[in-house]
Amino acid sequence: DSLRRYVRRLGCADPHDIEDVLQELFLKCYMNLNDYDSTLKFSSWLYRIAHNETMSLFRRKKVRPSTVVNEEDLALFDNIPDEKSLLDEIAQAYDAKHLRDALEKVTDKYRTTLILRFFEEKSYTEISDILEIPEGTVATYISRGKKELKVTLEEKRTNTDI
Repeated sequence: DSLRRYVRRLGCADPHDIEDVLQELFLKCYMNLNDYDSTLKFSSWLYRIAHNETMSLFRRKKVRPSTVVNEEDLALFDNIPDEKSLLDEIAQAYDAKHLRDALEKVTDKYRTTLILRFFEEKSYTEISDILEIPEGTVATYISRGKKELKVTLEEKRTNTDI
């Protein structure tokens, strides 16, 4: 279920495509089990394969992913450390659709790290393993992604106030 949710949050909205990605994921996992690096978490390895398979699907179909956020996902934004709680701003001015639209406009690499951190509740180390980037880069992407998301949400609020 968590892998299905992750693939959906990466932007794969079609249930049949999600099933295809998961099927490919488990086939690749089985076929490459001997290549698994036991120093890493197994779940991180699975998420990495899920990420790669989802991106491959997007390339094959030549589509841009669309972000899927549920109402229950908004509670996960409590984890965002900031002087002013982003969740309070969201709760006051935006609904789930506005958040989904804003998250869709965030640069892909930043959106992916935000999804892994705040929706999938992965640690920086796990995100680093999944995306195969250094932990410092993960922290940078999360910080920049939060800034992009905040700017997008503020622009949306300004445009709707006019």
